[in-house]
Amino acid sequence: MKRRQGIILAVAVVVCLLAAAWFWGGSYPDRGGQTPEASSAATARTAQESGSAAKVADGSTAEPGTSAPSPIPSSPSSSPEDAETAGVFQPKTPEAPAQSATAPTTSAETPPDAELPTEPSPDKYLTDPVPSGKPLPIEPQEAVLGNGAFTCTLSVRCDTILNNMKLLNKEKHELVPLDGVIFPATAVTFYEGESVFNILQREMKRAKIHLEFMNTPIYNSAYIEGLNNFYEFDVGELSGWMYKVNGWFPNYGCSRYQLQPGDVVEWVYTCDLGRDLGQTWIKDSYR
Repeated sequence: MKRRQGIILAVAVVVCLLAAAWFWGGSYPDRGGQTPEASSAATARTAQESGSAAKVADGSTAEPGTSAPSPIPSSPSSSPEDAETAGVFQPKTPEAPAQSATAPTTSAETPPDAELPTEPSPDKYLTDPVPSGKPLPIEPQEAVLGNGAFTCTLSVRCDTILNNMKLLNKEKHELVPLDGVIFPATAVTFYEGESVFNILQREMKRAKIHLEFMNTPIYNSAYIEGLNNFYEFDVGELSGWMYKVNGWFPNYGCSRYQLQPGDVVEWVYTCDLGRDLGQTWIKDSYR
């Protein structure tokens, strides 16, 4: 009888121990034990550090005693939470579809059949109205050159300086001809379509007379800065070179005046913006 009671008591103790183990073992949800989902990151780290088998980001398995593949490094912009789960596989975010290289033309783009401007329009150049009966300017890029040879007269003078020697630098006094004539009136040859500037440049080079000029896009013409080493402003702030054709001072540049047979071209130095040459306007239209 006592033996039977002992067996029953032993069985009761075992049952109680099993019940207590089940109750305190951590599987009970209200006891704060980690669920398998919450402990996955810690398990992965522990497995990598201890060398035991663990599943890593790419799904491969590292055997005990071997180094497991390193987890995918987080990007510089990842948060601390991302760093905690760096060794756990994370599904990739679907990439946005690539845009087509042949996107339709928007209204802000240039239509394929639009005409792009090439040469500047003549009305963009600064030119005063040409007096009635006087030749209109011909743009250099529009001039039609031919083989026909013609004759005109060309001269270069600076006699106005003789009356203003006190304004001229003394170092240049010896450059002033006694009669003020640098290049006497000479019949020269020009070719069809050439301008006043063309013959001046060619004849000064032939006569070995100094010539300096600059191109002025705003006037679409060459501007004569110096002849025979006399420059603009050498004899006062209103001094410089001017040209006239057949007694008229054109109000546009010498590169735009197309020569005609028999023209008389005169380059003259002014000390008073043309007034000392009989010109009454006060604009710098000799450019």
